[in-house]
Amino acid sequence: MSDIQRVPWWRDRRVVPWLVQGAVGLAILVVIALLMGNLVRNLTAAGLLLTWRWLGQPSSFDVAESLIPFDASMPYWRVLLVGLVNSLRAIVVGLVGATVLGTAVGMAAFSGNGLLRRLARVYVEVIRNIPLLLQLLFWYFVVFLALPNSTAALQLPGVVLSKSGLYLAWFAEGFRWQGPTLVNDVWQAPLRLSVEFSALITGLITYTGAFVAEVVRGGIAAVPRGQWEAATSLGLHWSATMRTVVLPQALRVIVPGLNSQYISLAKNSALAVAVGYADLYSVSETTLNQTGRALEVFLLLLGAYLLIDLVISVLMNGVNQLVQIRER
Repeated sequence: MSDIQRVPWWRDRRVVPWLVQGAVGLAILVVIALLMGNLVRNLTAAGLLLTWRWLGQPSSFDVAESLIPFDASMPYWRVLLVGLVNSLRAIVVGLVGATVLGTAVGMAAFSGNGLLRRLARVYVEVIRNIPLLLQLLFWYFVVFLALPNSTAALQLPGVVLSKSGLYLAWFAEGFRWQGPTLVNDVWQAPLRLSVEFSALITGLITYTGAFVAEVVRGGIAAVPRGQWEAATSLGLHWSATMRTVVLPQALRVIVPGLNSQYISLAKNSALAVAVGYADLYSVSETTLNQTGRALEVFLLLLGAYLLIDLVISVLMNGVNQLVQIRER
């Protein structure tokens, strides 16, 4: 019996893929090194070499809204933190609101009420085909800034809609339920939302909710018709069927689609600058104008939004693992 002939390494299918990947990786590293070297040389020649010392200098400008203590004497890193917290506030509220609205509209697409089904369809088609920037400007200039002020403000149970903001009832000291009150022609309430923040989250929720509704509708449609018939034969009402039979099975189709919509909402929140809301992008733009540190500011912006999107992706992937069917 003759010896088995050894295959040359350049024809070995186990070796060649590794060599190709290594060569491609090395080429990418060389290109990155060349680009970074060129960047450093240009920045050095212009006297703009990377530095982060400016983060400790006084910002010298105020922010209209802040959930944490801040004034103009505080450093730039503090104002950037204020913008980040404001962005996270809008993103979290937007995610919750878009999920609730989108789920309701997606479920309405399977309602036995024909009018409700058509309204859900019209909402999705109209909102999805209008740019988000135009919708934000509409909510800000046409709706919220057109609200009356003082005693003429729109008063609803526990809510006052005014040009100066939205005043909501909330638990005050001693956990007493306290609603908005008018004091010296000025509305006061435990919880006040500015018109800028209100316009932003209204636009984000309305816009993203339409896409979430399509994701939910597609997930519900993926559930076999036999599941609906089985639930009906057991005498379950439509709402009970949807809540206990259909939605739990549809989640494994819905969750992956929600991931991309949530990430899109986080990125779209940067359009807050259009309505004057002091988010991360807005305060970063002011910081850039005052310091001239364009590269550093944009690196911080890119890193912040990348981190936010990665956190959303990790959380949604974890949720996706939970809702998947596990075979025994």
